[in-house]
Order: sequence, then C-alpha cells, then structure tokens
Amino acid sequence: MRWIYLSPHLDDAVLSAGGLIYEQTHSGTPVEIWTFMCGFPDEGELSDLARALHMLWGARSAAEAVRLRRAEDQRAAAILGARAVHFDFLDCIYRRGREGQPLYTNIFDTPNPAEADLPAQIAQTMVAWLHKDDRLVCPLAVDGHVDHVLVRSAAEMLQHPLDFVADLPYTFQNPDGLTPKTAGMHEVLCPVSEAGLRSWLEAAEAYTSQIESLFGTAQAMREQIQAYWAGAGGVRLWRAGPAGLDSHPKP
Repeated sequence: MRWIYLSPHLDDAVLSAGGLIYEQTHSGTPVEIWTFMCGFPDEGELSDLARALHMLWGARSAAEAVRLRRAEDQRAAAILGARAVHFDFLDCIYRRGREGQPLYTNIFDTPNPAEADLPAQIAQTMVAWLHKDDRLVCPLAVDGHVDHVLVRSAAEMLQHPLDFVADLPYTFQNPDGLTPKTAGMHEVLCPVSEAGLRSWLEAAEAYTSQIESLFGTAQAMREQIQAYWAGAGGVRLWRAGPAGLDSHPKP
C-alpha cells in the first residue's frame, strides 16, 4: 500500500505534510509525491506574472525555473525518504488561451472556462498511475489558488478514498478559509515526532527558490511550520463523513 500525495506544485506536499511523510517512510510505508503543474512551457514571451515570479526565484527563463524547482523537489523528497514523480501539466503562470493570451494574471483567480476539461485530464493521468490500495492525500485548496482548486476537483472525480491536508503556508494567511473547505469532514491527527519535524524543516529549506515569495525568510518559514506542528503535535488530515465511519484505516 502506497501513500500518494497529490501536489499541484513543486513544494506543496512537502510544505504541508513533510513531517507525516517522514513518519510514514521511516515506518516502512512507501510514499510518492505526485506533482502535476511542473511541465516545461514552450519558449516565448512570458506573462508579467511569470516574469515577476522568475525574478523572485532567481530564474532567467521558464525552462530554468522548472529545472531548478524539479531539482529542489527531488532533494526535498530524498530528505523525507519519498519518491518524487513529476507530470507535465503547466503551472497557471504559463498557461495561455487559444489566441495566446495568458489565462491568469493572479494565481488566486477562479478557473478559466477555457480549460474546463483540465480536471478531467488530470484525473485520467492519476487513474493511469493509481493502484487499488493506494491512499491519496489531496490539498484542501484553502487558499483558492487556481491550481490547488483544479487538482482537488480532479481528485474528487476519481471515486477513490481521499484524505485532505491544509495547504501551507496559505492556511497561515487565511485561517478562516479552513472551515468552509472541511465542511462535512472530520479531522484525524497524525502525530509527528521531533525527528520528523527536523526533517520536515530540512526538506522545506530545500525549496530555496520559493522561500522568499512564500514566507519572506527561511527563519519565518521555520517558525511558522514549527508553530503549526506544536499546535497539534503533528499533521491534521480531514476525511469525508463523521468520525468513526472511515472507509479506510487511520495512518
């Protein structure tokens, strides 16, 4: 039985659940992190949004940004003992409409009608890789990031049991968004040891290009993740239905 973390981008799963991933792999459970929006876009003019983010990330081109971020993700997964799997859907900052116009000028835009079929495409990719007994962990999309919303929509098409995890750091910035996203679910606490926390922080630090845009500083990142861990002693997952009616066993 594998645990599969569905990650919209090259950092989401590790930032949100790195300590739990560590505990699972170190107890002998195979864990894979499937990142969807990490394909290489065609060379060409970048949107203003993409150029601004590349400047923060220290990348001179889209290809360099994707290579850099894939390498960071491989390092982070290795620290936690997980396998990183990269798919070729494009990040929203690179996606364009039929006339070549950028589909998104803000990562928190609602999904563009021009790509209404994208969740189904992502779901088909998942089905091709899934095993019957796999356990799936999906971001709640607390933040409303368009790619998180799309991946959650895809996962919910699968007819496969799902656990959900709060999107970090966005949940820190919008704690009130957690309640509506977990309506009808119950919470399960997965303990994380101090060793798990240390590896979680080490893995998060592997995303060097992302720390400034997401947290401001590495110290702020460490403090926020540590405070989240200390608040519950682990990582919280959410499951559909009332407590005691799980359709699959606890971790």
